[in-house]
Formats: sequence, C-alpha cells, structure tokens
Amino acid sequence: MIPHPATQQPLPDETFTLTPDASIGSTDSAVRTIAERLAAQLRRSTGFGLPVRTGAGTITLSTDGADSLGTEGYELRADSSGVTITGATAEGVFRGVTTLRQLLPAQIEAAGVQDGPWEIAGTTISDAPRYGYRGVMLDVTRHFFTVDQVKRFIELVSRYKINRLHLHLTDDQGWRIQVDSWPRLTEYGGSLQVGGGAGGAYTKADFAEIVRYAGEHYITVVPEIDTPGHTNAALASYPELTADGVAPELYTGTKVGFSSLASGKERTYEFLADVFREVAEQTSGDLVHLGGDEAHVTPHEDYLTFVPKAAQLVVDQGKRVMGWHEIADAPLPAGTIVQYWGTEDEKAQALAVKAVEQGATLVLSPANRAYLDMKYDEDTPLGLQWAGLVSVEQSYDWNPATLIPGVPATAIDGVEAPLWTETLDDLAKVEYMVFPRLPGIAELGWSPESALDWKRYRDRLAGQGPRWEALGVNYHRSAEIDWA
Repeated sequence: MIPHPATQQPLPDETFTLTPDASIGSTDSAVRTIAERLAAQLRRSTGFGLPVRTGAGTITLSTDGADSLGTEGYELRADSSGVTITGATAEGVFRGVTTLRQLLPAQIEAAGVQDGPWEIAGTTISDAPRYGYRGVMLDVTRHFFTVDQVKRFIELVSRYKINRLHLHLTDDQGWRIQVDSWPRLTEYGGSLQVGGGAGGAYTKADFAEIVRYAGEHYITVVPEIDTPGHTNAALASYPELTADGVAPELYTGTKVGFSSLASGKERTYEFLADVFREVAEQTSGDLVHLGGDEAHVTPHEDYLTFVPKAAQLVVDQGKRVMGWHEIADAPLPAGTIVQYWGTEDEKAQALAVKAVEQGATLVLSPANRAYLDMKYDEDTPLGLQWAGLVSVEQSYDWNPATLIPGVPATAIDGVEAPLWTETLDDLAKVEYMVFPRLPGIAELGWSPESALDWKRYRDRLAGQGPRWEALGVNYHRSAEIDWA
C-alpha cells in the first residue's frame, strides 16, 4: 500500500472474500455517498450487484470512530466475516476506502468485469496522517487543461491520500479563471498557450465543478493568482496595469521573470481587490495563493511594499495567504503559509527561516526533489532539468522535518509536488511525469517517519504498476523499479 499506514497488523488464518451476494452498508447519511461511489466501482469490475443499504453490510462504513485519530484518521478491519471502516468523520472514512481499494487485487480498478477471486488477507489498520497538508500542483497556464482532464487528474491523485489541489491559474502565457469585473483577462489573456496554440479558461461554472468534484474526493482547491511577476497575460489584457500604460504582446514562450504589475499604481490594487474577491467567492477552502516568485523586474523596495498590500487584500476576503518563499522577505499576516521551492541554496533557506520567525508555517516543495516536471534522467523525452534530474528515488528519499537547517519540525505543515507544464500539452504527458513520483511525495506527507525506507518502498511501488495499467495511466516505467 501507498502511503504506508501508521500501524498494520495481520490476522492469521483470516481472509476476506468479496462474493456475489455482498452488500455495502453505511451506518449514517454522512458516508452514504462514499458507499455509493465505492459500490459503483466495485460493480464495474466484479459484475456483482452490491446493494448499498443503511446499517451493516459485507463492507461497512461508519463515522463512529475515535476522535483521537483526527479528521482524516480511520480504522480498518478485514476478516472472514467482512470489512469495517470507521472514522470520526466522513473524510476519515474516505481515506479508509482508498486503502481498501489498494488491499483488493489490482483488477478491481478495471472499467469492465474481471475474474476474481476478490480476496484480502486478514488485517487490522489504524491510520492517520503525519502532516495536514499533502498537495499536488497543476499548472494550467502554460498549457490549458479542460474540466474533464482536471477531474481525471483529481481522481488519480486522490488514491494516494492527497488533500490539496493547488491550481496555478495565471501566468505570462495565460489567465485561466473568469473574473467578471475584468473580462478581458480570459477573453484575451487566456486565448493562447505555450507554442501559440489555442488556450482556454474556466468559466465560473467550470471552476465550481472542479471545486465540487475535488470536494467529493476530500481535496481542497488552492487557487493561485501569481503576482506581481508572471503577469504578462494580465498586462496584455489591461495596459493600465503596466508602468508605462502600454500593453505588451501576448506571450507564448517559456522564459520567466520579465513581467511585473505596476506596484506603484493604485489601479493595480483596485485590480487585485476585484480579482481576489471574485476568486475567493469561487473557493471553498481557506487559502488563496498570491504567488510572489521570480519577480525579477519588480524593484526590490517596491516588492517589499507590494507583498503586504496584496496579502491584506486576500485577508480582507476572509482567506489565509499562501505564497512562494520569496514573500517571506516582506512582513506577512498571521496564518500565512510559505511554500518553499528552493533546493539547498542558502538564500532560499534563509527566507524559509525568516518566514518561520514571522510566525508563518511552511509547505515544502524542493524543486530538486518534488518538482514533477523535472526529467527523471537524461533520456526523459519530456520535462526540464534546471533543478537537476529527479529520479524516483531522489523524489522519495528525503525528510521534510530536517530538510531546512534552522527550521523546527513543528513549523512544517506538509508537502506539495508541483507540476509545471511548459513541455506537457496533453494529459498522457502529465501522467507520465506524475507517476510514479507523486505516490512517494504523498507517502512523505502521510506516513510516519519510521515507515519511510526506499528499499521497502520501491517494492511496494512496483505493485502499483498493474493498478495503473487497469486504470489506463500512462506511467513512466522507471528502470529503478522491478515492476510487477
């Protein structure tokens, strides 16, 4: 299983077998939808009827679990009499269901009826996450991805107990989220993508569907509006946001660090107030990401003034601020999460320490470990390598608690694996770069430190191959893994 559960004990001489007369029981309405979705998948692959009923079933889901395991914790027992999954919340039960699916044979994920038997070796599991933030980022600006493609992405990453989807919605190459008060952002600024092809944008209805679908999978969407750099699409749409009032051309290349909002203009902050208000209205979570990275042409003194003003506009909407680690150079509001994307460079590490000294917490996305767009090796046909080559082992074999000198383990909220899409123009390419590395990042976020061991992990990862094949995932068959 991935992530490895906190504790697991075998039940000798016990085997659970899913049979044609099986049923799924939900003891309360909070988990009824989870039960119905589980039944729908199991029906597709087994051909069994699997009625969903109130009360106990062959597989029983319940929110009668202990509060001590937290909102995401669960207990699972599989023996000859059935399977029970209990949590203190529906979210905990959902995490337990993801474990159940991995305990069943890989062909359980198939879209059509398969041969059994559908057996699970007897076991008990008591499980809860190490960190509360376990994220993945999808860049939909360099190349645009449709609602259905994002939903497929959500479905796949949710299997590894990911609970945050960070959507990078604006950049030099495109603006992808509807803002009614500034309509040219999507009408013009979202019209292209890297390479000059047609871009796209999410209407409010589109974005609501992404948020809803993510919520069904107990994933919270974190929207990013990158400022003050990475803003060429906005500047091309509204020249009043530029320093000289002249609109730049739309940009379809991949360079960074050349654009900036006019940080000295009041109109800039009127613009951001409108944008953050409308984005916050579309967001059920408590975070809005304001970017802040690679603002190379923003004068540093202007940047130090800009960040607190932009952050306050987020706070004014009742949201907490999240931003890349550069924002730690400026004063930050209470509750800020700083996302560390550095490698081992001292400047980035110093900013992480400065963030914590201000009372901020950190989400770790070290580019030479967690960036899913880095090439696996020199022969990888996709991706970049400015942060180095990131093998499957390299992405797994690090400890978030000790990554940054001078940062206490208590300041770490969790981990996130970003995927930038300069070279990825379809979902098959996305899957190739995400799998098999994302499950390792997910395990670092969920499993206890004592469970983390590369040699044992690579054997478990090998067992995911048949599962991905059943799901039609275009995963990278790394030579590091002896695929099952």
